[in-house]
Amino acid sequence: MAPVTRLVLDVLKPHDPGVVSFATQLGDLEDVDATTATVVEVDETVKTLRVTIEGDDLDLESIRAEIEDLSASIHSIDQVACGSRAVDDPWL
Repeated sequence: MAPVTRLVLDVLKPHDPGVVSFATQLGDLEDVDATTATVVEVDETVKTLRVTIEGDDLDLESIRAEIEDLSASIHSIDQVACGSRAVDDPWL
């Protein structure tokens, strides 16, 4: 099976921890090379983030567990890239 090299996740999180702390904690996970967290929406008690994670062989379950440990939840998996390179999507 080809390794997962990129995940784009729709994540709902409380205001605390902050976005910087949230992204750096995900970036510290084993096999994660880079993490980007973009605030999409801010509500009274929560934020919606688009989280992009890249690495050579990502483990979705360990990423999900870390996100849940940070009191957040994955609403959807919006993109998955597998293999030695990512394919550009002409619709994006």
